[in-house]
Amino acid sequence: MVIAAVAVAGFAKRLDLQVPLVLVTVGSIASFIPGVPHVTLAPELILGVVLPPLLYSAALDFSFVSFRKNLGHILRLGIVMVVVTTLAVGYFANWLVPELTLGAALVLGAVVAPPDAVAAVAVGRKLGLPSRMMAILTGESLVNDAAALTLFTLAVASVTGKKIAIDSPVLFFLYEIVGGVLVGLILSRVVRFVRSRIQDSALETVLGLVLPFTAYLAAEEIHASGVLAVVTAGFVLGRVTADVPVTTRIQERQVWPTLDLLLEAFVFAYMGLQLKSVIREVERNGLPVLHIFAYALLILVVVIAVRPAWIFVNTGRRTVVRKALRRSNSEKTDALGLTWKQNLVLSWAGMRGVVTLAAASGVPLATVAGDVFPGRAVIQAVAFVVAVGTLLIQGLTLPLLIRRLDVADPLEQQQTDEQHTLARAISRSAAESCLTDAAAHGVPGASKEAVDAVLERVRRSVRARLDAEETEDKEERIAAAGALFDTLRRNVLVAQRNALVKARDSGELDDEVLREILDGLDVEEAAAQARIERRIR
Repeated sequence: MVIAAVAVAGFAKRLDLQVPLVLVTVGSIASFIPGVPHVTLAPELILGVVLPPLLYSAALDFSFVSFRKNLGHILRLGIVMVVVTTLAVGYFANWLVPELTLGAALVLGAVVAPPDAVAAVAVGRKLGLPSRMMAILTGESLVNDAAALTLFTLAVASVTGKKIAIDSPVLFFLYEIVGGVLVGLILSRVVRFVRSRIQDSALETVLGLVLPFTAYLAAEEIHASGVLAVVTAGFVLGRVTADVPVTTRIQERQVWPTLDLLLEAFVFAYMGLQLKSVIREVERNGLPVLHIFAYALLILVVVIAVRPAWIFVNTGRRTVVRKALRRSNSEKTDALGLTWKQNLVLSWAGMRGVVTLAAASGVPLATVAGDVFPGRAVIQAVAFVVAVGTLLIQGLTLPLLIRRLDVADPLEQQQTDEQHTLARAISRSAAESCLTDAAAHGVPGASKEAVDAVLERVRRSVRARLDAEETEDKEERIAAAGALFDTLRRNVLVAQRNALVKARDSGELDDEVLREILDGLDVEEAAAQARIERRIR
């Protein structure tokens, strides 16, 4: 299944199609092909094995500073929006579907509440959404699963009669948050301490790979939020520090994107393959398939409509409150908000994902008293329709919406340029300070004559690189020359690698020596390729 999913994803990328949509569509069709086995995973396996690395990888690449700056928007979407969706869908489903009690309908609401931002973030990155919108979408995806799964636990307990650790829903919610964050902090600090002592890139990367699973399972073991434990650990380990070796950073930059691609391909293919089994489950329970799927389509409409309605009602409410209070800094406050176009894009980026299917599969078969869980097959069918329906409807139309609305931030490029200028100034100052110190005090293990002989060469090299970066953005001619240099340099490195491999294949060059030499060539080629791609973007 994974091999097929990767192959389909490869063709989708070559045709410039959205990979999640293609995988779900192909998987749904494949589920009806005779001989294709039904793939079913326990919800604990999906939540404990597939979800942690995806969350951890997103947290690693996400700036905690950006998270903190946009905390208000993130919490309103990641927590309040989840609660609103759960209640709206729950009461509507209870009114619409005869098989669902109010408790079971609220279980359904919690199941379909959390959006999966994987597809939205991929589309936004490709189409150049402003960085603030990307930060809000990413931040929402890091916290909404925790809120939804907590509500799911409370709703299931109310239906089944199962006792939870803390009777008060509010205290239970707070315990989940605090417990998950503490577990993530403690384990990440332990891993950081161990990594600082072992000084081995391979072992450090292995520790990073194990951490998300450990954090999730440890938090769940004490009935805290495994999602928040993973996210917290990702924030701590993702914080850029000077004590992390460059080899470890390079290695992890390759490991996590590869793992993300593998898991995302599997997740969306798995979603599509559930269609046939969902239909069979409805039939096995003696329910009319067409009626259940008609109910599911109506609930899908409600799920899609709740998000934009709540976002614009909440935005309007905040605007009215600001005007009523007549704050002296109202202009500044408005400038920090989002435009209606940006809010519209955010409201349409509500695609559901594998957490919805995993939660639906985790609905118990029976209550504590031994009664059948009311409407379990209906919940699974609706969850599938909502997950796939939002992915297809919103996923297909989101790129068009972004292009038509043109939500780009005109000040963002200016702010980015200013930050680059600041970074170059800091780099130049640090380089001059280091070289001045070396000239004055020397380098341990080297004579002063040797240091003086090399010092000017290093100074010219550093200055040339910084000067190239400064002029690169100002003069097209110099930029073109830089691009030509990188292209020629990359071609030379490719030719060198091909010649060395040919010599190895002919028996002239030892394979072990080849591997050692290629390590250095690969780093240089990667740097040249990165500069070329940066200029293209």
